[in-house]
Amino acid sequence: MGTGVVDTVMAARYNPLDLAAIAVGYNIWLPAYLTILGVLYAGAAIVAQDFGAGRKREIQRLLPQSLWVAILLGLLIAPLVWQNHIVVELLELHDDTAQKAIDYTQMVALGLPATGLFLALRFHAQGLGITHPFAVASVVGFLANIPLNYAFIYGAWGAPELGAKGCGIATAISMWLGLLLILGQVIRESAVREYLPAFRWHHPEWSVIRDILKLGIPLGLTFFLEVGVFSLIALLVARLGEVAIAAHQIAFNIWDVFYIPMLAIGSAMSTRMGHAIGAGVRHGVHRAFWVAVILAAVISLATTLLLLLAPDWIIGLYTEDPDIRTLAERLIGLAALFIIFDAGQIVGSFTLRAFKETRLPFVITVVAYWLLALPLGYWLGLVIADNPNDGAAGFWWATIAGIAACTVLIGMRVIILLKRPLPHSVMPSPYSDEDDMPTDNR
Repeated sequence: MGTGVVDTVMAARYNPLDLAAIAVGYNIWLPAYLTILGVLYAGAAIVAQDFGAGRKREIQRLLPQSLWVAILLGLLIAPLVWQNHIVVELLELHDDTAQKAIDYTQMVALGLPATGLFLALRFHAQGLGITHPFAVASVVGFLANIPLNYAFIYGAWGAPELGAKGCGIATAISMWLGLLLILGQVIRESAVREYLPAFRWHHPEWSVIRDILKLGIPLGLTFFLEVGVFSLIALLVARLGEVAIAAHQIAFNIWDVFYIPMLAIGSAMSTRMGHAIGAGVRHGVHRAFWVAVILAAVISLATTLLLLLAPDWIIGLYTEDPDIRTLAERLIGLAALFIIFDAGQIVGSFTLRAFKETRLPFVITVVAYWLLALPLGYWLGLVIADNPNDGAAGFWWATIAGIAACTVLIGMRVIILLKRPLPHSVMPSPYSDEDDMPTDNR
């Protein structure tokens, strides 16, 4: 996600057309990336409960099958993203912008197979409660993307000046670098090695793959539909002109920056809940939930205040164009309201994932975003809006309505779920209190 932010900032400093092209391309490959992430996140949920229940051999058995799923996803999704011209041509963009968007997205597609393998390793370690291998690999890969962007966008240090296409090349290289880094980190981390399978050829075990897909496909579709509706809205905003899509992308990037710590809190909460569920410790489930609620409230309120009090400074990091700045300031104010609702939705969604409940969030996403937000956004943004600025704002009001509905529906389900006994499928725990749970990887 941070890579997308850097791409946007550096392209904005290069050329407005390249910024618009990357905004379009980013909103094509991001849903694909999050689909892969959602399916493979099933590994973290399964490992977390197995770890809490002390099922070490099941954890070792899972990783090779997660890697097989990652390979299959890469072979399926990367070619689809490569064919992005089918989507771009429907937008009726300026010829130069359209070609730049196609080139950028095709280059990013080359890195998606690496992303799948990266995520399989990440979620295996995350399910154990070990996150620093992922952190190290992500940070180094993210930092490497900055000079790579500079080289291939601007033509520095002997590299060709490729603009948006060069940005895509840099992103793909950073994805493959991230895979090599996390592989090295996982192998050298002794606490993870204990839960790795023997280093040999592992044939696909379709029963295990079926379990991963049964849990992961609804989750992957939820991620795809959730972010996909925002990406589709961005593509519709692109029809309002380069200023509208550039300002929208700035506001969307700011939401990305907020989403990162919230995603981290949700993931950590879900892992701790999974450990507690696997160990049969009800108190641990509730404690993880309320800690996440408090942290989410603090982060969302602080972010909202920052957006409302210092929009000029934030926008200045992206562009000096006066037209883009005017509209971006308006959209940032709406993004601040969106963030308040999104915090509750994220905590609620990850609570359901900890309990391996993925089908209901999928249904809620369809209703809230695709049956409410998207039609409402089309009406407010393209039908009744008097000008492009009002149209872009109309789309944001529609997404606020969608996230509010999603938060309420998920919240109702979470309240019911937390009042119930822990799932009967979980093995009885030998631990009478959360403080007696395994502490190897806390």
